[in-house]
Amino acid sequence: MRYAVLGTGTAGLTIAARLDGLGHSVVVGTRNPQDTPARTEPDAIGNPPFAQWQAARSQVGLATFAEAAAFGEVVVNATAGPVSLVALEAAGAENLAGKILLDISDPIDPRQGPVLNPGNTDSLGEQIQRAFPDLKVVKALNTMNCRVMVDPARVPGPHNVFVCGDDADAKKRVTELLWSFGWPAGSVLDLGGIVSARYTEMPAPMWLRLLGDIGHPDFNFHIQVA
Repeated sequence: MRYAVLGTGTAGLTIAARLDGLGHSVVVGTRNPQDTPARTEPDAIGNPPFAQWQAARSQVGLATFAEAAAFGEVVVNATAGPVSLVALEAAGAENLAGKILLDISDPIDPRQGPVLNPGNTDSLGEQIQRAFPDLKVVKALNTMNCRVMVDPARVPGPHNVFVCGDDADAKKRVTELLWSFGWPAGSVLDLGGIVSARYTEMPAPMWLRLLGDIGHPDFNFHIQVA
């Protein structure tokens, strides 16, 4: 399967590395493919520069948002939530039409405090679906750290990943991808249409608060039903 991962932050590169490790063809999308590999310093949280990351994954390509979106059969939105729509506009509606978009982003900027925008009556997932009606948007994996996304065994015991979207087949294919990441079938909870993205995005401020209290990101939410 060909995947386009939009975004060169920690989440995007973690997803891209996992997809590459599973044998998929992966291209990472960025605003400027010349600037990204030219960086030589670690990022703000200590991750190695992109060129060092890519050197260990020579099969993973780097391209513009538009080139990556044209390549991918499935597109992963791993850009920062506040700029996701801008990035997807750069990717181009013609390159996204008819494809599945796995949206793992939350509309929150930690630098401005744990505030969602939009929130309550709308969501980033819904905004993307409205802006690109030919895209099959599936919201998932946005309620946890990216390393837990691709390796749920980092958190001991049962815990859950939520999936929502308007296209049943797209949700099925994303669920199968989650299984390949190691998520047990019973841990995947389908919350219905893309409108439910507003509810799965709401835990983001609480997750940030818990991160400060727990001191590390290897935790997740678990729904226990009586």
